[in-house]
Amino acid sequence: MGSVRRHAVLASSAEAVWGFVGRPELLHEWFPISSTRVEGDKRWITLPSGITFEEQILLVDNDLRRFQYSIINNPLITRHVGTVDVIALAADRCIVVYGTDIEPEVLGLAIGAAAGDGLRTLRERFGEG
Repeated sequence: MGSVRRHAVLASSAEAVWGFVGRPELLHEWFPISSTRVEGDKRWITLPSGITFEEQILLVDNDLRRFQYSIINNPLITRHVGTVDVIALAADRCIVVYGTDIEPEVLGLAIGAAAGDGLRTLRERFGEG
């Protein structure tokens, strides 16, 4: 199984960052995808290429500031869990950790690259800490 983890330290409170990152419908505003649609515990993301992925929202925990999801109904992806954590480091500083476990393993490379791009967007929005 492929496993990737990326992180960014931001110059903003964990609450402010979680208020943005913890909203599943806003993923396209920081992650390199074209659009996001959420209905109940399902989310559909569309890549710039037009390919759409269906995801099961597993957890939105406002106390832990953790979001977990899984890509589902995809014949190529046999196992997947993605996790985003926003952890306070100080009143005005936090770390965002994005991790993914995926099978087939090679797809971890693409998700890792996309996560790096998304975290760069968060640094631009919230400042690098």
